[in-house]
Amino acid sequence: MYADYIDTFPTFITCFSVGVTTHGVRPVTFVVAFDGSRLAQTALARAVEYASLTEESVLAVAVVPRRDERYARERGWLTSEERFDVTVVSDRLRELVTDLSDDVSFRCETVGSRSSGAIATRLRRVAREADASVVFVGSDSAGHLVVPISSVGSTVASDSAYDVHIVRSHAPSAVEGLEPVSEFYESD
Repeated sequence: MYADYIDTFPTFITCFSVGVTTHGVRPVTFVVAFDGSRLAQTALARAVEYASLTEESVLAVAVVPRRDERYARERGWLTSEERFDVTVVSDRLRELVTDLSDDVSFRCETVGSRSSGAIATRLRRVAREADASVVFVGSDSAGHLVVPISSVGSTVASDSAYDVHIVRSHAPSAVEGLEPVSEFYESD
């Protein structure tokens, strides 16, 4: 298995892009920090809903620590029988994204550490590269008066290069005029 040699691969592992027009790829403006969790899926649904009003494109970004099988299992990215493989994790997360919407681009990045700082730094870099206008983060702790130092959401939110939309509820948005991604909320 090539997982033992992952350091020889470039940091950018895979990019799955849909929503390509005849004039090329639409500029990405809504970036979603995506780890496959329920709140990350809700953040993605919210970004898709807002994008339908603004005609912006959406990029879901997953950041996977290299060689960290335990972290991958804790996140539900691997079954108990599977060996760690970044491609398997990336494919699984991509599938979650495309199950919600075919109009979302997906990008999987790898980092050497599971630390929230390493993950948040990579997310911030991708958001800047994509010239994001808004970053959507699903977090049940970001935005509280007391934020844990290890919060990815609080670190991503500290960058002034883009606005941040924090999703803390699985419920559909109460914003009038937003058309909910009905299949997503019906699965609750």
